[in-house]
Amino acid sequence: MVVSMGTGNIGQNEKNMIHIVLPAFNEAESLKVLLPDLARTLNSERLAHKAYVVDDGSSDKTSKVVKNFSGRFPQIKLIVHKTNKGLAEAINTGFKEALKWSRSGDILITMDADNTHLPGLIVRMARLINEGNDIVISSRFVSGSRVRGVPLSRRLLSLSAGMILKILFPISGVKDYTCGFRAYRVDLIKKGIEIYKDKFISEKGFSCMVDILLKLRRLDPICAEVPMILRYDLKKGKSKMDVGKTIAETFKLIFRRL
Repeated sequence: MVVSMGTGNIGQNEKNMIHIVLPAFNEAESLKVLLPDLARTLNSERLAHKAYVVDDGSSDKTSKVVKNFSGRFPQIKLIVHKTNKGLAEAINTGFKEALKWSRSGDILITMDADNTHLPGLIVRMARLINEGNDIVISSRFVSGSRVRGVPLSRRLLSLSAGMILKILFPISGVKDYTCGFRAYRVDLIKKGIEIYKDKFISEKGFSCMVDILLKLRRLDPICAEVPMILRYDLKKGKSKMDVGKTIAETFKLIFRRL
């Protein structure tokens, strides 16, 4: 189910629309903070944008929180999964909806809905896409990055997976293969979908973000990274990631791609 919150003041002739996909599972409290911050940031920079919040079968008030912003932030679309389908399906649903409204030259952003990814970085990521990059990743492994409150198990997962992937599947300009805070040129995503069809997003769980990057690698994209400030200390509630399961899924994916 898709609930449109209106079109706001964004005209059809605007260039380089930014489409932001936000998969959300029981993120009502985080979205109360993130959505107004996102709108303020992009509106202050006069960046045309639409945000697609995919409520992935939440049992809290995630959908209600999004709807409550409809009057003040009309660029938001709410998409509802009646049952929890997991991150990959939420990303897939968000991509499909965003691509319906996108045009050549637009930018597609993925970010977490738990308020650990700060909206201010979108401005720099979008600028780098406009400067000629196809993918821009908010990276934990470049100079200037800062990480607060992330459990050691998750830090070790990201670091070890990144090292292995960099050796086996090198992509120029990429060090962080697992972070989901990314900007893509819409045209690149469309080319990927043309090649892989409904298998473009085929992995389940958090490993889907690695899989997307490996599939786009085939198209020889121009990639860049920007230093991430990851504020896990701002997160409301517990992490949705099962670290052990994600490790297993990631390494299974690596072996299948060898």
